[in-house]
Amino acid sequence: MSTLEQHEKRYSKAIVKLLKGTVERKSTHWENIANVYQIEIQEYLNQIGLELIVKKDEGFAFVKQLEDGEGNTLNLITRRQIGFETSLILVVLRQSLEEFDSNPTHIQVDEKFITDAEIKEEVEMFLPEMFNRVKLIKELDTYIRKIVELGYLKEVSKKEQETRYQIHRIIKEKVTLDILQDFKTKLQEYAEPI
Repeated sequence: MSTLEQHEKRYSKAIVKLLKGTVERKSTHWENIANVYQIEIQEYLNQIGLELIVKKDEGFAFVKQLEDGEGNTLNLITRRQIGFETSLILVVLRQSLEEFDSNPTHIQVDEKFITDAEIKEEVEMFLPEMFNRVKLIKELDTYIRKIVELGYLKEVSKKEQETRYQIHRIIKEKVTLDILQDFKTKLQEYAEPI
């Protein structure tokens, strides 16, 4: 009979952590993933159709599915459909992070923080005229919670009516500049009168 001790590697727990989501620099598994066992972890993940992505300068690591020439994967990681509203907030957050990173006055600061009020304000600027703004603003807290669950925002503090979040840098990997531009273009086309 096989036992866990017979098969467990020194980096097994790090792989499990990666399969569950993003691993940040402050994690106890970071050193194993980013430095000590990176090659071994990558070789293991390749066997199951995954690629290890380590962003040392950004302070996080994650896995993504390898694709064949036609864009097919082994479907190990479930792709989630997100609605327009959640996509809109992700675009707003990505744009905010891009502006933050481009601003030379923020050189000494690594993390971008944003409040729920600021998110709402930014989202309103992106909305097309025909969109039901009242409904979206009412439900915005629900969409923000969804983005927290997806790992793109982390709640840092809550005071009275205001919640402060940290934008997780993995958003740059998931919402690339090309995706950002495509979304903006589609939004403009949607907003144009028929």
